Amino acid sequence: MKYVGIQTQQSRNNFRSLLLLCLFPCLVAGMLYLFCFLLHYISMPDDGSNMSRVVWYSNGMFLHYLPYVMGGVLVWFVIAYFANTSIINSAVGSVPLQRKDNKRVYNLVENLCISQGMKMPKLCVIEDESLNAFASGINERTYTVTLTTGIIRKLNDEELEAVIAHELSHIRNHDVRLLIISIVFVGIFSMVAQMCMQWVYYSSWAPRRRDEKGNSVIIVMLLALLVAAIGYFFALLMRFAISRKREYLADAGSAEMTHNPLALASALRKISGDPTVESVHRADIAQLFIAQPGDQAMGFLGGLNGLFATHPPIQKRIEVLEQF
Repeated sequence: MKYVGIQTQQSRNNFRSLLLLCLFPCLVAGMLYLFCFLLHYISMPDDGSNMSRVVWYSNGMFLHYLPYVMGGVLVWFVIAYFANTSIINSAVGSVPLQRKDNKRVYNLVENLCISQGMKMPKLCVIEDESLNAFASGINERTYTVTLTTGIIRKLNDEELEAVIAHELSHIRNHDVRLLIISIVFVGIFSMVAQMCMQWVYYSSWAPRRRDEKGNSVIIVMLLALLVAAIGYFFALLMRFAISRKREYLADAGSAEMTHNPLALASALRKISGDPTVESVHRADIAQLFIAQPGDQAMGFLGGLNGLFATHPPIQKRIEVLEQF
């Protein structure tokens, strides 16, 4: 696979980030209007002029609540966007890695950064015997490369250098910033859907009288759950729309940095044997890693899974690298 120029790839990812920033508020507004419409549609009697009244009251409710909803989303996004590094580190249980802790890893990263004219990112390590790694951060101050102790111990220098070069390519291409934005957006709908689901579940078991008001509240929450689920689905599609070619491009970037594509192919072959990091239970965080447990799937079932995958199958990535 021909490697796309760094400036071209950065421009593409910057455009995609901007596109996501524009599309997501539109999606939120659309889901809010759908909720307002459904709420008035099921609550108003059908007297012949029902639809026009539904639209009228839906418009009024939508315009009234839109500023509050957008304000809440903005606050959420700002907090999550700038606190993403600490959130990710907490989720995976990583700790900082200094030169004195592991000179081998530190020197490999430093030499690659010097050769590419890059500022050296922070280094972190996850105490786990699996083989995996990921890059995170939104700018030079927060860019981080995280490795498991398993991948450090089980790969030789050439293989580990190739994996590190892959993660540095994600940073250089601005892939990590694009992924962080998509994770924040999907997380908003995910949390709303989970909150509504839990509220409806516990309300259905609450020992209270089933009066009209109580039933109305449950209907409202069910509608909110339905709309949040729809929004979550479309937000996921937006995330999957971020091309899986970013992994191929990062693989090509690693081959370009190290001049040794077979080293990354060998590393991926070893990683495919044990990519599961036990401390990671969130799918949105797992997509940051160089490999996920489901990446090996191929064939018919693998093709179905691939429609919703954030990574291409490892075997295909290895085949491409072996053709360099």
